[in-house]
Amino acid sequence: MSFASALTSFSRSALRYNVRAFASYTPPGNMAGVSLFSLGNVQLQCGKTLPDASLAYKTYGTLNAAKDNVIVYPSWYSGFIADNEWLIGEGKALDPAKYFIIVPCALGNGQSSAPSNTPEPFNGPRFPNISLYDNITLQHRLVTSFGIEKIKLVTGWSMGAQQTFQWGSLYPDMVERIAPFCGSAKTSPHNFVFLEGVKAGIITDVAWKEGWYDEQPKRGLRSVGRIYAGWGLSQPFYKQELWRGMGFASLEDFLVGFWERFFLLRDANNMLAMLWSWQNADISANHLYNGDIKKALGAIKAKSVVLSPTTDLYFPIEDNAWEVEQMTGAAAVKHVEIPGAFGHFAGGGLCDADTAVIDKELKELLAQ
Repeated sequence: MSFASALTSFSRSALRYNVRAFASYTPPGNMAGVSLFSLGNVQLQCGKTLPDASLAYKTYGTLNAAKDNVIVYPSWYSGFIADNEWLIGEGKALDPAKYFIIVPCALGNGQSSAPSNTPEPFNGPRFPNISLYDNITLQHRLVTSFGIEKIKLVTGWSMGAQQTFQWGSLYPDMVERIAPFCGSAKTSPHNFVFLEGVKAGIITDVAWKEGWYDEQPKRGLRSVGRIYAGWGLSQPFYKQELWRGMGFASLEDFLVGFWERFFLLRDANNMLAMLWSWQNADISANHLYNGDIKKALGAIKAKSVVLSPTTDLYFPIEDNAWEVEQMTGAAAVKHVEIPGAFGHFAGGGLCDADTAVIDKELKELLAQ
């Protein structure tokens, strides 16, 4: 479907909106049902050692006797475990009645080891840089601790999609299927620049104090919300005033009640730690591929579906199209367009029409 036809067919009357995924704003302190996997002292790609590290995770469903019903569903930038649950449920592709679903949280998010919960001297702005490679090799330790040798599917949104690509590239003989949505195998220069704006929103707040703040730099976090507002959702979203369908009375109400509210419940140093991971995400930045992104993508053997929103301003559909072309080693690869005006947040569970596209493709991929 072309860009123009997608917008024409995407009328306000044809949609139901779902703000559940972002309405709860689960704080990191809410660890109900969340487990911690002890990693011990971890030697990181940056050359530093993170002491007594832990990886937060939650499982859904039961691991079968053959241990072949496993789905790994990593978290996204600033997202907590509960923020992934909108895609899990009875009758959905990620059905706990059929599959053993593991949701691991990336380091830096506040549930796993992060600036906000790591003891001195690695707390706050001294928290070491965490790479995509670090996150996935540590998640691999978690998954294999269950005695799992094969993963039926890895899937994820945004930074979770980047982790999905990395899983497929690092462990091609273990991962049978991948379905990254609204993300890339390598952060583009344009995406890097967007994140520079997010970073500036935090560090220019005088309350930030070079990361040694006494209380959260709320003015900076509010700024982050407004920066995100113009990137996370598309121009047609605002032109059509689709925020009205989400229960907001005015544009300002939406900016404050949705975007500012979301980031005010985040920790600034955690945001910056994960931002570094996102800016430097590159599935080829390791000893296996030495920066050769074509080689890293070509190493993926999994049956693959890459889903791209038509109006994603972070990860343009053209970037994914190029990546799909490089996945020459994949058993099968399919590139699917998610039409509509929700932009990057087509993968955030806000719009039922977008969610239906993702769920349908996941079901078809799992059925293969």
